[in-house]
Amino acid sequence: MIENDSKMPSDFLWGGATAANQFEGGYNEGNKGLSTTDMITSGTNTTPRKVTKKLRSDYYYPSHEAVDFYHRYKEDIALLAEMGFKIFRMSINWSRIFPNGDDLVPNEDGLKFYENVFNELKKYNIEPLVTISHFEFPYELTKKCNGWVDRSVIEYYLKYCRTIFTRYKDTVKYWITFNEINNLNYKPGAFYCGGMFLDKISDEGVAIFDGIDNAEMRYQAMHNQFVASSKAVKLAHEINPNFKVGCMISYELAYPYTCNPNDMLLSQKEENKINFCSDVQVKGSYPYYMKRFFKENSINLKIEKDDLKNLKEGTVDFYTFSYYKSFCVSSDPKNIIELPIGITAGLKENPYLKTSEWGWQIDAKGLRYALNKIYDRYNIPIMIVENGIGADDVLQEDNTINDEYRIDYLRQHIIQMKEAIKDGVDLIGYTSWGPIDIVSAGTGEMKKRYGYIYVDKDNYGSGTLKRYKKKSFYWYKKVIETNGQILY
Repeated sequence: MIENDSKMPSDFLWGGATAANQFEGGYNEGNKGLSTTDMITSGTNTTPRKVTKKLRSDYYYPSHEAVDFYHRYKEDIALLAEMGFKIFRMSINWSRIFPNGDDLVPNEDGLKFYENVFNELKKYNIEPLVTISHFEFPYELTKKCNGWVDRSVIEYYLKYCRTIFTRYKDTVKYWITFNEINNLNYKPGAFYCGGMFLDKISDEGVAIFDGIDNAEMRYQAMHNQFVASSKAVKLAHEINPNFKVGCMISYELAYPYTCNPNDMLLSQKEENKINFCSDVQVKGSYPYYMKRFFKENSINLKIEKDDLKNLKEGTVDFYTFSYYKSFCVSSDPKNIIELPIGITAGLKENPYLKTSEWGWQIDAKGLRYALNKIYDRYNIPIMIVENGIGADDVLQEDNTINDEYRIDYLRQHIIQMKEAIKDGVDLIGYTSWGPIDIVSAGTGEMKKRYGYIYVDKDNYGSGTLKRYKKKSFYWYKKVIETNGQILY
C-alpha cells in the first residue's frame, strides 16, 4: 500500500454530512408540520424543481419520504459506526420541533426523536454536529411572515434555539446556525435559505429559478439571519459555555479566466460575495466594500439600533464550509453562457480540470487554496462539512457498486487537506457529503448519488430503500482507521 507522509492531527474528526430535508423523511409523522422543502417537487439536471403553494397529488415531492432515516436511524448509524465515524453532521428540522414555527410549546414527539438519534450516536462514540437551519423553514411561517424578510422571525428562531440548546446541552457540543447562508446572494436562495417568495405564484407552482428577483428582500433576510445567528451564539454560550457554534459557507473558487485585469476584478467581486458573509459572522461587522455594493444595487437595509452591537458580540467559534468545485469568470461578453438551471453568467470551463457528469469541475488543489485563504483571513478552527462527487452509481447483480471514481475524487481532496495542514491550517474535521445516498437538493434526484452506502430508490420514489455498501465504504473505513495515512 502507498502511504502519504503527511500526518493528520490525532484527534481529527472524520465523518459525513446530511440534511434532514434530504435524508429524514417522515414528513407528516410525529406531529411534524410542513416545511418549505416539503413544498418542492422533484426535478432533473435540466428541469428545475418547482415550489407549489399547496401539496398536489399530481406532483412528486421527494423530501416526504427521502431515504427514511426517520424509521431507519439505528440501522444507518450502525453503518456509519462500522466505517469508524468520529463525527456526524445532521440537521434538526425546525417544523418537527415547532410544527407551525410560532407554537407556544414545542412538539415533544420531535424532541424525543432527535434525543433518540443523539443517544444512538453516543452509543458508538460519534459526535453530532448539528445544523440548526439547513434549507428548511416552517411553511406556516412562510405563509404568515414570508420567511426571513420579516424581522419577527428572529425571535421564533431564538425560541427554537433555546429549546434545542436546553434539551440537548449534554449530548451536542458542535452547532451550526445556518447552512450556506451566502446562498442568499442568489435568487434561488430566497426560498431555499430564506423561506420566502419574491413573487406571487400560481397553484401550479413556479420553477425555483423563475419569477422576478428582489435583491433588497434577499439581503434583508440575510441581515436578519446574521442578527439571529449572533444572538444564537450568545444564547448557546449562556446555556452551555462548552458549546462550539460555527458558521457555514458555500465556497466556490472563482478563478479569473485570463490575466486581463477585468477578469481579476470580476473574480474578486465573486470572492467578496463569499467573504462578506463570513466577515459578518466571524469578524462581527460588514466589510467596507458592502457599502458601495448596497448603494449601487439600491439595497436599503433596515438595521435596528442594537444589530451591529449584537453582530460584534455574537461571533462564531469555528468556520465550516462546503467545497465541491471551482469555476472561471470572464469579462468577455463572448464568454457569457446560459446554464441549464436558467442562470446566465460570464462563466468558462477551466481547461485544466476534468468535469463530472453533472457538469461540476473537479478541483482538489482548489481546496488547499481555499483552506489557506480562509485560515489566513480568520485564524480560527476550520471544518470541511460538505465535499464529494455526485454520480449515477450502478448496483450490480451481485449487489456491489464499484465507485472507484468517488474514491479517486475523495483521495485527491484528502491529499490536499493534508497539504493545507502542513501549510499550517488548523483543520479539525472533515464530513464528506451524503455518506448514505440522499435526495439532491439542487435537482431533487436520487440518481445523483454521493454516498458510501447505496439506497435502493429511484427518481420517482420507487424502491425497497434497502442499503448496500459501495466499494468506497471499505476505502473510507480504512482512511479513518489509519487517520488518513492509507489513501490507496
